[in-house]
Amino acid sequence: MIGVSSGAGMTDIILTAFWQTIYMVFWSTIFSVVLGFIPAVVLTLTAPDGLKPNKAVYEILSFIVNVFRSFPFIILLVILIPFTRMIVGKAIGTTASIVPLTVSAIPFIARVFETSLRETDPGVIEAARSFGASNLQILFFVYVKESIPRMLNGIVLLIISLVGYSAMAGTVGGGGIGDIAIRFGYQQYKTDYLIVCSVILIIFVQLIQMLGNHMYKKLS
Repeated sequence: MIGVSSGAGMTDIILTAFWQTIYMVFWSTIFSVVLGFIPAVVLTLTAPDGLKPNKAVYEILSFIVNVFRSFPFIILLVILIPFTRMIVGKAIGTTASIVPLTVSAIPFIARVFETSLRETDPGVIEAARSFGASNLQILFFVYVKESIPRMLNGIVLLIISLVGYSAMAGTVGGGGIGDIAIRFGYQQYKTDYLIVCSVILIIFVQLIQMLGNHMYKKLS
């Protein structure tokens, strides 16, 4: 949470909070995309129509992903306090907030990536098989390559979701724009803080969406 001195102005407070939001969203996006890609690949390979169908592995992993997706973020935030303390050495602060943000995002992006990968045209996969491509080659040069635009859309959705989740990071002293909007704008009845923070979040999300759309068109 932001330490506010008596001489701190609105601009300084919001600017600090904005960079805290960027920091939390950036690192939780990086970690969740990297870690979420692994179960997505396993789910894709072991699915009934996958390269290595395995009903037991698919059903168990799918169940685990669904369980973690079912937890409301605010509850997950509290449950993960011991784990967060074990990973970063503390349970309070902006860096500590990255842990629950990442954990909550992994099952989301894993499912999005799985859906993106499984939408690959079966005809392209069969064509690769006919040329003697191995399963590993098909995975990276067919599944992944064909799915990059769709996966990018998923990452954009993830970032937007994490911006929203970061507003709840103030519960564990994470700070950020959402925390300022709630603490100053709502709890202290400072409407100007609420309006400015809301406008910043709206503009930020719109810019992320526009950038994502532009990159999708380029890659498509």
